[in-house]
Amino acid sequence: MIVLTATNLVSVGSYGEFEFWFAGIKVVAIAAFIVIGGLAVFGVLPGVDSDKAGLGNLTDHGGFLPHGAGAILTGVLLVVFSFMGSEIATLAAGESEDPQQAVTKATNSIIWRVGVFYLGSIFVVVSLLPWNDPSIKKDGSYVAALDSLGIAHAGQIMNFIVLTSVLSCLNSGLYTASRMAFSLGQRGDAPKGFARTNSRGVPMTAILASVVFGFVAVFFNYLSPKTVFLFLVNSSGAVALFVWLVICFSQLRMRKIIQAEAPEKLVVKMWLYPYLTWATAGLIVFVLGYMLTDTEGASSGRTTVLLSLLVAAFVLGIAFLKEKVGAGRAAAVSPEVHDEVDEVKVG
Repeated sequence: MIVLTATNLVSVGSYGEFEFWFAGIKVVAIAAFIVIGGLAVFGVLPGVDSDKAGLGNLTDHGGFLPHGAGAILTGVLLVVFSFMGSEIATLAAGESEDPQQAVTKATNSIIWRVGVFYLGSIFVVVSLLPWNDPSIKKDGSYVAALDSLGIAHAGQIMNFIVLTSVLSCLNSGLYTASRMAFSLGQRGDAPKGFARTNSRGVPMTAILASVVFGFVAVFFNYLSPKTVFLFLVNSSGAVALFVWLVICFSQLRMRKIIQAEAPEKLVVKMWLYPYLTWATAGLIVFVLGYMLTDTEGASSGRTTVLLSLLVAAFVLGIAFLKEKVGAGRAAAVSPEVHDEVDEVKVG
C-alpha cells in the first residue's frame, strides 16, 4: 500500500511503468504455464511423469459439471470482482496520447485475453489435476498443478507470480479509485479539492482520499482476517454487476443523445448496438436473480447480493441527500442571482 501509493503520487507515468512490469510478468508466466501444462496434459513434456494429468479429468470424478449447471452461476459472483476493472481503459483514456486508438485496442483485446489467460489456464489446471484433488484447496490451483508435474521450485515461483498479480490489481485499483474521485470532484459530486492537480498533473488529494480505506482495511484485516475478507468479497461481488448494469443503461440513454446532438463524437462505436447492450443487461439481471436463490453458507449468493444492495442503497442515499441539499441552496440563492441579472440588464 505504501509503495504503490507513493508511485501513484509521483505521476501517471509511474503507475503505467509499474503496471507494465506487473502485467508483463503475469502474462509471460501464465503463457508459460499454459504451454508447459498443455504439453504435460498430452504427455509430450520431457522429464515429467504425471499420472493424474489427462483430458479425462474433465469428465471423470462425478462427470462434467458434477454439481450441476447452477454451480457456474454460483461461481460467477465469487470471481466477478476479479474482472471488475476492465473499464479502466476508458478511465485512462483522458491521460493517453491517442484515446480513440487506445480505448479501441484495449477494449477489443479484453475479449481474447479473458479467453486465453483466464479460461485457458483454468482448462489446463483441471486437465492436470482432478477438480476435487485436496492439493488444490490446500495450495491453490496453479501451485498444485505445477507441483503435480514435479518441477523443482515451481510452486514457489508461481506464488511469486500470484503476488505480482495481486500487486497489479492493487496498483490498478488505486489508480481507478483516485481518477473516479477526481472525476466526481470535477462534476461537483465530491469535494472540489479532489479535482485539483499538482504541477505534474497528479490529483494528490483524490489519491490520498482513495487510499485511506485501503489502509483501514489492512488494519482490520490483521484484527480479524477471515471476517473482513469475507465481508469485502461478499459486499463487493454484486456491486460489480450493479456498476455494469448502470453502464448498460447509461450507454443506451447517452448514445441516443449524442447521435441526436453531436454524432461526430461517436468515434468509438460498440458492436451490435443496442442488441448486445440489452442482452448484457438481461444476463446481469438473470445472474443477480439466480443468486438470490442460493442460501447455503455465510458466503451464499443471497448474502452477497443483499450486502451489495446495502452498499448500493447507502451510496444512492448519499447522492439523494446531496442533490436535495444542492437544490435547496440553489433555491436560496436564486433570488439574489435574478436581482444581479436585472441590474446588469438595466445597466
